[in-house]
Amino acid sequence: MTAPFNQPPIFDGHNDLILRLLRGSATAEGVAAGLPDGHIDLPRARSGGLGGGFFAIFVASPSNASERHDAMVQPEYDLPLPEMIPQDEALTVTLEGAEALEALEAAGAVTICRTVDELEAAIHGPKMAAIMHIEGAEAIDPDFEVLHQLHARGLRSLGPVWSRPTIFGHGVPFRYPSSPDTGPGLSEDGKRLVRECNKLNIMIDLSHLNEKGVDDVAAITDAPLVATHSNAWAVTPHSRNLTDRQLEMIAESDGMVGINFASAFLRPDGQMNNDFPLDLLLRHLDHLVKFLGEDRVGFGSDFDGALVPRDIADCAGLPALRAAMKDHGIGDEMMEKLAWRNWMRVLRKTWAA
Repeated sequence: MTAPFNQPPIFDGHNDLILRLLRGSATAEGVAAGLPDGHIDLPRARSGGLGGGFFAIFVASPSNASERHDAMVQPEYDLPLPEMIPQDEALTVTLEGAEALEALEAAGAVTICRTVDELEAAIHGPKMAAIMHIEGAEAIDPDFEVLHQLHARGLRSLGPVWSRPTIFGHGVPFRYPSSPDTGPGLSEDGKRLVRECNKLNIMIDLSHLNEKGVDDVAAITDAPLVATHSNAWAVTPHSRNLTDRQLEMIAESDGMVGINFASAFLRPDGQMNNDFPLDLLLRHLDHLVKFLGEDRVGFGSDFDGALVPRDIADCAGLPALRAAMKDHGIGDEMMEKLAWRNWMRVLRKTWAA
């Protein structure tokens, strides 16, 4: 009997649903019951086979979305980075984000998971499995009191930066064409942050870090190197994507990369335009598997934070991705690895559980 195209469940390396809750464009109850827009809600997750993922808590900078879109459909672009956000301001938003994730759990939309055993149970259940993730560590103080408090609350994954700078390091700008070598590496506080996360078994996310920052993490960490939502620079030479040298480092560490669905990071021309076939996503998949092997690649959609391919559209469209992968020659065993087993493998190593 052929498996339905909403199976196996896909565990997702990154989504920005919490940002929608913080902005008031969605509610926890709406996510549980179904939303008229956006990329993720529980009914569509069940329909598409989204088993769960990393739910990012992100402190947004003021921005003009239309200006950003207009820039990213040009043949070349280089968007200026926003200013650093003060720690007290970021902490307020981050705590609100943690409350929003907890509200999703109370509404019956997600199960917040702190161990791999909890994840493996939840992704096959009626609710989405959720990892608390922070994208950009502006809320974290240099004494790490907030880090410990959030860890006790369920934090299990952290990106030292989004793209704007923090006291810990520097991110890449939204620049095409560009290598990720765009500035200095981690600060001394950033290096201490990596060591403290290692002690707490909090995963460090390399996505958005610049090249020197990735090198610094690799030199310090005792955990696998993981980029939750990044693509192959050799296919799309965007600053946000990973070079072959970086992929070799990730493979050597027995780490992992989640393929980002954002159109500008998938298209070879770097355009923020979702009118393209899933063959382009499969080109990134093939390149990543070439360097990382089939045990170190998964997905990191950036749902609710990016313009995703038209043939996927939202989490209910994930069967189209599975169908494209099957047509591409990916068999059942590799399909399960890419969909969720690889994430469980690397998290079990990282969380030491």
